[in-house]
Amino acid sequence: MQRGKLCILLAVLFLSCQFQLFAQTSNTVRVLSLENAWNEAEIHRDAKAIAALLAPTFVYTDTDGVFSDRSQYLAGIRDIISSLIVNDGMKAESYGDTIVVTGAFREQGTDNGKPYLRHGRFTDTWIHQNGEWLCVASQETLIAH
Repeated sequence: MQRGKLCILLAVLFLSCQFQLFAQTSNTVRVLSLENAWNEAEIHRDAKAIAALLAPTFVYTDTDGVFSDRSQYLAGIRDIISSLIVNDGMKAESYGDTIVVTGAFREQGTDNGKPYLRHGRFTDTWIHQNGEWLCVASQETLIAH
C-alpha cells in the first residue's frame, strides 16, 4: 500500500514539474515575441504600440548612459528613424514572474538626418503583472563591429 502511494506521489510531482517547465517555456517564448514586436513598433515609430509593452515605472539607459523614464523614452521614439532593427542570440531566463532577456542587436537608420549603423548588446527585464508581460527596465551598450 505504501509503495502505491509513493508511486502516485512521485507521478504527481513529475507531472507538476513538467507543467511548470511548460509554463516557463511558453512565458519565455511569449516575451521573446514581445521583443520582436517592440522592434517592429520602433521601425514604424509606433509609440502607442511600444507604450503597451512598457510598465508605468519603465526605466531605460541608452548607449550613451543617459537615463530616461517611460514618457521620455516614448517621446524619443519619434526622433529616430530606424529602417532595420535585428536582435541576435537572444536568451531569456525566467525567475517566476520575472524574465530577463539578453542579446545583441543591429540597428540602421537616420538620427537628426545623419545615417547610422549600430551594433550592441541589450538587457531587458520583464515582469508578469495583471495577466500581461511588461518591460520594466531596458539597457543598451554599443560594441565595436
